Amino acid sequence: MAEQPRPLGPLERQVLETLWAHGPLPVRGIILHLPAEYAYTTIATVLGNLKRKGCVDTVRRDRSTVYRPTSTPAEHDAAHMRGILAASADRSATILRFADSISPDDLALLRAHLGAAGADGDPTDTGPEAGS
Repeated sequence: MAEQPRPLGPLERQVLETLWAHGPLPVRGIILHLPAEYAYTTIATVLGNLKRKGCVDTVRRDRSTVYRPTSTPAEHDAAHMRGILAASADRSATILRFADSISPDDLALLRAHLGAAGADGDPTDTGPEAGS
């Protein structure tokens, strides 16, 4: 079973959203884009936590460390949804309750995506040429 993503605190989420919006940045670059003023050490600690959680990785650029997200926002949120399902005592009931609670537009999107599933059940397989 895949490891469940650990929940993010509000500042962790804000830092990750900054990286999604602005791309890879060093600590000082992240601080410049945050809506409030934070100490360098605070953001460095948050980034260390995000790295331990697998949400960011680092690359060296010149003499500084640059942080970048390891997933897109959609991938990150989907991983949390899978984690919730994995932890559910009744996975089927959770899925059905979720389907009953989403908007008609979201339900139509989900139906269209599932309807596009190929014969092998792969929803990313959208046609005969996809398997060639």
